[in-house]
Amino acid sequence: MSYSQGWQEVFTLSDLPTGDPGTGMSLASTGDTGAGGGTGGLKHSAGPWTSASGTADSLRTSTGKSRSRLGTAHEGVASGAAGFSAVGALTEVMESWEKRLTAVRGECAYLDGALAKVAKEMGETDVRIEKSVQGVHAGESR
Repeated sequence: MSYSQGWQEVFTLSDLPTGDPGTGMSLASTGDTGAGGGTGGLKHSAGPWTSASGTADSLRTSTGKSRSRLGTAHEGVASGAAGFSAVGALTEVMESWEKRLTAVRGECAYLDGALAKVAKEMGETDVRIEKSVQGVHAGESR
């Protein structure tokens, strides 16, 4: 038996005794209903995606405010502490944090848009699927 044939047997469950339901998957929070069947209740919700988008936008906003406060806090440090070696290190740290906060802000802006787009697409997918399934249900009632 070749390697791929062995895997094919696993996937087709050809070794199962007659009447064996095979393997199934269930969530830990649900009861075991056996394999197959299903309730047909799978729905996508824009809620989590929209919430995540809003969180990314809030983080973007707060990161921008933090960066602004960082700059304000460092105003006058160079002139007020002239001659101290710590001024150079402090300036270096500030510049490093400004770069990081700018990068985080940009990533959050990207995520905000991407997550909002997914929420919109998931909602549109639900509507499209519901309409296509209505035709199947109509055909069953003949």
